Amino acid sequence: MSSYVGVLVSDSWLQSQFTQVELRTLKSKFNSNKTLLDRFTIGDLPPVFAKLNAFSGTFDEGEIKSVLDKSYSNTDDEVDFETFLRAYLSVQARGVEKSGGTKGSSSFLKTSTTTVHHAINESEKASYVSHINSYLRDDPFLKSYLPIDPATNAFFDLVKDGVLLCKLINIAVPGTIDERAINTKKMLNPWERNENLTLGLNSAKAIGCTVVNIGTQDIAEGRPYLVLGLISQIIKIQMLADLNFKKTPSLFQLVDDTQDAEELMGLAPEKVLLKWMNFHLKKAGYEKQVTNFSSDVKDGEAYAYLLNALAPEHSTHLALETKDPTERAKKVLEQAEKLDCKRYLSPKDIVDGSANLNLAFVAQIFQHRNGLTDDNSKSTSFAEMMTDDVETSREERCFRLWINSLGTATYVNNVFEDLRNGWVLLEVLDKVSPGSVNWKHANKPPIKMPFKKVENCNEVVKIGKDLRFSLVNVAGNDIVQGNKKLLLAFLWQLMRYTMLQLLKNLRTHSQGKEITDADILNWANRKVKKVGRTSQADSFRDKNLSTGIFFLELLTAVEPRVVNWSLVTSGENEEDKKLNATYIISVARKLGCSIFLLPEDIIEVNQKMMLILAASIMYWSLQQQSDTESNVSEDAGDEGDANSVAGDIASLSLDEASESSPSASPSAQDQELVSKADEDEVDGENNKDA
Repeated sequence: MSSYVGVLVSDSWLQSQFTQVELRTLKSKFNSNKTLLDRFTIGDLPPVFAKLNAFSGTFDEGEIKSVLDKSYSNTDDEVDFETFLRAYLSVQARGVEKSGGTKGSSSFLKTSTTTVHHAINESEKASYVSHINSYLRDDPFLKSYLPIDPATNAFFDLVKDGVLLCKLINIAVPGTIDERAINTKKMLNPWERNENLTLGLNSAKAIGCTVVNIGTQDIAEGRPYLVLGLISQIIKIQMLADLNFKKTPSLFQLVDDTQDAEELMGLAPEKVLLKWMNFHLKKAGYEKQVTNFSSDVKDGEAYAYLLNALAPEHSTHLALETKDPTERAKKVLEQAEKLDCKRYLSPKDIVDGSANLNLAFVAQIFQHRNGLTDDNSKSTSFAEMMTDDVETSREERCFRLWINSLGTATYVNNVFEDLRNGWVLLEVLDKVSPGSVNWKHANKPPIKMPFKKVENCNEVVKIGKDLRFSLVNVAGNDIVQGNKKLLLAFLWQLMRYTMLQLLKNLRTHSQGKEITDADILNWANRKVKKVGRTSQADSFRDKNLSTGIFFLELLTAVEPRVVNWSLVTSGENEEDKKLNATYIISVARKLGCSIFLLPEDIIEVNQKMMLILAASIMYWSLQQQSDTESNVSEDAGDEGDANSVAGDIASLSLDEASESSPSASPSAQDQELVSKADEDEVDGENNKDA
């Protein structure tokens, strides 16, 4: 595995305006248009820019042309890559003016990574550093580097090798990363450092972080605004971990009836936190409604009422009697410290209305003293609503994280609630099949009229059928009504379609048929056999896959140095299987696979997840070959002979696959017909192996 080198621009200021992910995307667009056109000029830019996701829905070609005309007098001037980037920034800047500033997210977890503003908040930095010092101070590897001095840039240097990132993710969601897969030598070579960063970023996606505009090179360079944006999301996920109804059933005390309870279950964690805060404030006699963690709490009054209500033994009226907001904030923090809430924010942060730090402060109060009783019968009765079986819950988690990893505008907190209006599904379809959605026919939230939701969902079903999904007797109203099994079946087909399309795009030279599940299985078996290993999989339901040995051998086949076989068990008992499964997931992410399965999916041989895991490894492997061959063909000046990727796939036993898979068409394979009459059988029947 070679060390990664990002896209480099000679102008350092221009380089600093983009993340590596953005640079790679824009470089690809630039190269494809330069190849397509004899001369790539300023006049050619408007239609190119109009198709970019960043400007879609903001500008049409005419508006982009108008912006560029102000900066470039001669539209016949030829465009090089740096000119392309500067023109992009000109249009982007106009877009920010047009929208009245950078578009914010409705969820605190979806931290903006815009490249327009690079200023960092020193107070937030100090708070996050204090958090890291507190939670990782006893870590065997990191303790020699801690505590970090928040007044210096040591934090940004320490994060560059990826170890701290991985460790912090495991603090936020324990068990996400098998720490045996982390490279923890004192001096890491570029390969090992890049592996850690890749593992960290893929694992961050797997716990719900939005990392669409962040690449390993950005972290390796210690870009402050991107590093803080990512660390902020990880810490928030940790702080809000108890704001769910399985961990804290007593949250149902916040509502009075079943309908309210269902709505509460669909709220983002920070919205639940606000509801909890207002619940106690109302009981304490506070007359205002807190709707945010910024302007509504900056005078400190709400905090004074909240702490008096939650900790009457420390109750004091000094804070409320204090007129100066800064002095009141000091009193509030002194009272909070008596509840063992660490001081991660200052009085100034409260007065300034720092949303991120105030959110963390309230979440910490909730963790230490939520003021809800555990023996409430209402909590028990509402908790019975959460009757999803384990597999349904795991699939909901997987699809939710996958959707959020795509970088859609709407952050999904609950698949069964957030997808019912059809809008998010349209966003996802537009991501995985660009141009498939006619946005003129779509109804944008908030949607009050039920029939508008049905219209959106009917469009979703129509597009699904165009993509050859199996949707027999399925109508948009089924999605609006929240039919869980049909929704999960649709999302599974959507995820599978996305992966097969990615693989198909890597075999453009082969002129062959569509990639099928049987092709993926054959490829994996051939890879393992080719390196002298003995494991073979009969299907993606093969119970022998539960040991994990086959996937570890496959990972070794595509990258010999990635698996440490001294850590691998025989997989003969449940404990050994769990160790192997956990290691497989971390090694695959370390390699570069973006996957969202859990160890239990491997141990129980969840056929869907086995297919996605194998396909992800296949995609990574073929992508490496494709990149290598592109470099070779550029050096040689001849693309004609650089087709071994196509050859690798074309050499699969396609005829043999067809014989063993009579229903290998994309619309039917691995998915029995999903009809409402048979919906109780969906989970068991929609996974028939090829």
